[in-house]
Amino acid sequence: MPTIAFLVFWSQVMSQFAKSDAKKNQFAKTQCPYCGVGCGLEVLPPAMPGKAVKRDAEGNPIWQARGDRAHPSSQGMVCVKGATIGDALDKNRLLYPMVRDSLNEPFRKVTWDEAYGLIVSRIQQAVETKGPDSVCMYGSGQFQTEDYYTAQKLMKGCLGTNNFDANSRLCMSSAVAGYIQSFGSDGPPPCYADLEETDCAFLIGTNTADCHPIVFNRLKKHLKKNKGKMIVVDPRRTKTAEAATLHLAIKPGTNVMLLNGIAHLLLKWGKVDQQYIESCTEGFSDFAKILSDYTPDVVAQECGISPQHLAAAARLWSKSKRVLSLWSMGINQSIEGTAAVRTIINLHLLTGNMGRPGAGPFSLTGQPNAMGGREAGGLAHILPGYRVVKNPEHRQAVEKVWKLPEGSISPVPGRAAWDMILGLEQGDVDVFWVAATNPAVSMPDIERTKKALRNSPFTICQDAYFPTETTEFAHVVLPAAQWGEKTGVMTNSERVVTLCKAFKRARGQARADWQIFAEVGRRLGYEAQFEATTSAQVYDEFVSLTEGRLCDMTGLSHERLGLGPLQWPLPQQETEATAATRFDKRLYTNGRFLTPSGRAKFSAFHAKGLAEPPDPDFPFVLTTGRLYGHWHTQTRTGHIDKITKMHPNAFLEIHPYDAQTLNFEDEQVVEVRSKRGFVKLPLKVTKNIRRGTVFVPMHWGFLWGNDAEANALTHSEVCPISLEPELKACAVQILPVRAGPLVVQDVEQSLVSRLARSLVSAISR
Repeated sequence: MPTIAFLVFWSQVMSQFAKSDAKKNQFAKTQCPYCGVGCGLEVLPPAMPGKAVKRDAEGNPIWQARGDRAHPSSQGMVCVKGATIGDALDKNRLLYPMVRDSLNEPFRKVTWDEAYGLIVSRIQQAVETKGPDSVCMYGSGQFQTEDYYTAQKLMKGCLGTNNFDANSRLCMSSAVAGYIQSFGSDGPPPCYADLEETDCAFLIGTNTADCHPIVFNRLKKHLKKNKGKMIVVDPRRTKTAEAATLHLAIKPGTNVMLLNGIAHLLLKWGKVDQQYIESCTEGFSDFAKILSDYTPDVVAQECGISPQHLAAAARLWSKSKRVLSLWSMGINQSIEGTAAVRTIINLHLLTGNMGRPGAGPFSLTGQPNAMGGREAGGLAHILPGYRVVKNPEHRQAVEKVWKLPEGSISPVPGRAAWDMILGLEQGDVDVFWVAATNPAVSMPDIERTKKALRNSPFTICQDAYFPTETTEFAHVVLPAAQWGEKTGVMTNSERVVTLCKAFKRARGQARADWQIFAEVGRRLGYEAQFEATTSAQVYDEFVSLTEGRLCDMTGLSHERLGLGPLQWPLPQQETEATAATRFDKRLYTNGRFLTPSGRAKFSAFHAKGLAEPPDPDFPFVLTTGRLYGHWHTQTRTGHIDKITKMHPNAFLEIHPYDAQTLNFEDEQVVEVRSKRGFVKLPLKVTKNIRRGTVFVPMHWGFLWGNDAEANALTHSEVCPISLEPELKACAVQILPVRAGPLVVQDVEQSLVSRLARSLVSAISR
């Protein structure tokens, strides 16, 4: 057995080899800035010895990206988004600050000093007239941890309002709430090593093959080699479902019904871990009582599947020794999102599938640093280090590190994402600061959202790209340094932390998000709180707030992460050798949890169904989701030729039976209407979706197509616990389009015309 000293020595030797190889090949190691898988990338500069410089259509040199075989999470694999990331780094960039007095005027170029002065003045005015809660900031899982952390200090500490929320509210807040309520803390218990340990994967509400492809590749390879089983629950027959042992094409909105039905059978058959239940959990009796209502016939009828398929799912779960459940937006984006998360966890507690290799409830995060945001306190109800604003001890601990008087942090949770839109609508929000996200496309009920944005007295839009749909509603636009232009940290779905080093200069006058937040803080009079001059110093302060917490990262620093990614928990006392050789850290391996009793909590939720079920006037259920190549609202991927050729326009998936009943044909353009709006899209007739359900991809905003915005249809009802909107389902009708064919908007012409209109004054200098 090698000694610790030898392992430390060997780690240092291998690190030197890696540094030498990087220097020889001139590549930078970093993390992909797209989904929560957190793949490692090696990025090569455009100018390489003996090779011609590749340039885009605008003449910008293109950086080349490839998979990093040394990265523990992705092991050298990369999807089309990561492979083409270099194609869009310099296209349509926002190069300098611009302002305008009203939305009817063009932007004019200003200095950073002028922009800062205006922002500080408007914040001070809002605080003086309406109080700090009239200021809101809406951030993003695209932030690095240093950006997230600095924003929390500015808003929650210095300004005294918890009105910071992020687009993670739209995708992961139900998972956060479920983990906190069941286990006493946020944080996914499993890790990617469990993908190669499980004998049964239960995938529900996730098209992992398209949305988290590298995770799916690892899982599929393992199950095929070891004859493991895969259950996929999805109304659509996706690429994920095609690989399943059993596909349950349930009706949208019946997740909790199905999960309770599986639990009913497991309990009836006695396939439960009684010792684990008695030793490690509480609340089992309340859960057991409600299960009597979820008999196979009732559940099968409500879910739209056969009793035999329900029993087959329960049988696969009961016969497996290590069940790993994976979920994403199809669970979280629901009015019963938290209930569904907790009911998944119930199944793991019921069968003892917790805290051991190949088993556990694993939420797949949607964005590259959504996990880092949760660690840094990046939602309106939480604080850094997995703390909550309602807890006085938690507030005091953070105030001390932030050098603020006791009581500076409000005990009242701030406005969640949709509540910010309501605040604009009702005139209660005077300053709306948007950074690294695009709510004019991604929010539900988008026409109502746009109307609220038009009502905003003062909106700041901080982004790397211009124009975006949200800059249409901004009074100030600030150029942000994007991925590759700033150094900072990101945490992926399995709690692996990667240092993302800057490998190119920021375009124009762009600055890192954390630097922008810090400078505003200093100009508001909080010099002592924003003394850091490097992102490494910001990160050091952040990790000090994780000491003793579940997410203890006190053993991490930029210097240490410079040797390679590491997985938390990693307290300071752990050795270099342990940190360098372990990427299989699971939580709750001892059966003890962070609840007051130390036991995990069963929950007892009855199924509620959809907030807006179909009716005779709106007989179809619309569901939305991602496509393999595109990312969110196309701010970056929309500029990449390979991806736009792969996915040229939005569409509506419909079952052949429904198309025939409506007398529609494949590729025919139809009008889809909800109670809030409409889209006009070509049909994609396919048996890969269940009858009565239709699907629209969510990537198209008004810059990328005419009448193609999925969120023109969605409603704003939220989960009452997590406050996450039900973006996954609403009732629609489908009508013929009588006035000629659909005209797909020419993307480049649209961007050029909007850019010209917005810059008419600025470009004249």
